[in-house]
Amino acid sequence: MGNDKTNMIVAIVLSLVVLLGWNYFVAAPRVDQQRQTAAQNQAAQQSPGVTPDGIPSPSPKEGGPAAPAPGTLPNQGAPESREAALARSPRIRIETPALSGSVALKGGRIDDVSLKNYHETVDDKSPRIVLFSPAGTETPYYAEFGWVGQNAGPLPTNETLWKADGEVLSPGKPVTLSWENGAGLTFRRILAVDDKFMFTVRDEVENKGANALTLYPYSLVSRWGKPHTQGYYVLHEGLIGVLGADGLQEYTYDHLAKEPAYGGPTTRGKAWPNVTGGFVGITDKYWAAAAIPDQGSAFTGAFTERSEGATKVYQASVRADARNVEPGASVVSTQRLFAGAKEVNTINAYERDLSIKQFDLMIDWGWFHFITKPMFRALDFFFHLFGNFGVSILVVTLILKIFFLPIANRSYVSMAKMKAVQPEMQSIRTRYADDKMKQQQAMMELYKKEKINPVAGCWPVLIQIPVFFALYKVLFITIEMRHAPFFGWIQDLAAPDPTSILNLFGLLPFAAPDFIHLGIWPLIMGITMFVQMKMNPAPPDPVQAQIFTFMPIIFTFMLGSFPAGLVIYWAWNNLLSVIQQYVIMRRNGVKVELWDNLKGTFRRSASEKAAAKS
Repeated sequence: MGNDKTNMIVAIVLSLVVLLGWNYFVAAPRVDQQRQTAAQNQAAQQSPGVTPDGIPSPSPKEGGPAAPAPGTLPNQGAPESREAALARSPRIRIETPALSGSVALKGGRIDDVSLKNYHETVDDKSPRIVLFSPAGTETPYYAEFGWVGQNAGPLPTNETLWKADGEVLSPGKPVTLSWENGAGLTFRRILAVDDKFMFTVRDEVENKGANALTLYPYSLVSRWGKPHTQGYYVLHEGLIGVLGADGLQEYTYDHLAKEPAYGGPTTRGKAWPNVTGGFVGITDKYWAAAAIPDQGSAFTGAFTERSEGATKVYQASVRADARNVEPGASVVSTQRLFAGAKEVNTINAYERDLSIKQFDLMIDWGWFHFITKPMFRALDFFFHLFGNFGVSILVVTLILKIFFLPIANRSYVSMAKMKAVQPEMQSIRTRYADDKMKQQQAMMELYKKEKINPVAGCWPVLIQIPVFFALYKVLFITIEMRHAPFFGWIQDLAAPDPTSILNLFGLLPFAAPDFIHLGIWPLIMGITMFVQMKMNPAPPDPVQAQIFTFMPIIFTFMLGSFPAGLVIYWAWNNLLSVIQQYVIMRRNGVKVELWDNLKGTFRRSASEKAAAKS
């Protein structure tokens, strides 16, 4: 009976714990979330076109076709040409050593940016890379700055026509935009740009009215339509940001669509309130656009996706804390916009000189950044020394070989000793053919006696794996490697070898299919790998021997579609390994049976063919 009472009391206590825990950890948070969602939806219904953070969202009409100009026919829903969209607004030109484009005076947006030093192909006569395009085109992409608030009278919108005090925005020559709202507020926007990819936007509001106001400065990067992405797991493409203590945030376009509702039924997203330091933006493989708030002031950062008809609109935005504007006073907000190429040294300089928190993470160095960053630094150093990234890869590979020489030497010495005791090993296998346990014991005694490490041969391969991955990552993500030539036919180290054995390396008048891409450098790599494997005796197991024989062929086809720089590295590393192993084996008095093994391979192939015919 006592036990029954005890069990009943324990059951009641546990039930209370479960109920209270459920209410505290599950039910209450759900209610709060529902309240927040309802409040956000209500705010969105009360203020159409405004997110819960108060940042304006462009109207559905804006991203679509623009209204036809007088005397022209309607475009019947088709996107405008870039030229027609640019002509809809008076503009000031952007002219720097790195950028060309314009700023729309209607709306004050930076919506026309091209990169002067980057082209779509290796041909310098090919079109330049276009980063930003205005609303109304097929793929609008732009940056916007402004103020939000209540009871302040009209605020600048995408329809506001600003006045400019200059016609060209260039380094050292800022342009001031101005507009009066007719209710006592004067807005000024001072635009400046450096010789690379950074814009500085200084927004000022002067209150000439009789009432105090509260305004919130904002900036955003907006992209209409989901762009084509590479789809590789080693590369992030989509929305990116560093948000205070929350650190790096990376959202792919598909990931953003899975977020909860944000301000309305057609909008999804996530916000990080009250953070200090960082940025938000949208990144491609080589290009990016980022809104950068004042690094010393708190702000709310947000990523959103919304539907405008059949078009998805992706937006990265920041809204700073409230600014109070007393009558007769003025307030200032300074923000920045990065719009350009993700050059490593340029990104690092911005982080250092402008104190932008972790701006270097704009480049996707990955989890193994402690390997990939030094790898890039080494390649970049020798590039500036020799003027060729291909030569830089060869030099860095040689240095790595020298650096890991002690480990490789121990490995090759152990392999040479193992080769020297091959007759004794074969004798042990024969003697204990029916007793695997004694065979293993005898082998271990032999290894101990001769001071042989049977797994030492794995070290050169294990060392090569992180180096291979780091080089692959650097070749794949850094713009410095894009369109970087080597010698001869290799004009882009970040692209596969353009030649193909199927059309005799260009002698036959047809293009080889992409799914069987086998160029000259992959063949060279395969040959060096085959020679390196033939430096060692064939495994006694016939199955293993066959695997080792076909491995170079498999790797040749597998690496055929890899960046040429990576294949060149692998071939050069194989050649250095062959030379190193040859020297070590000769120094240890072990015969190098390379030629014997090669002859044996081809002799077996000939005999196998003869046997098949008979």
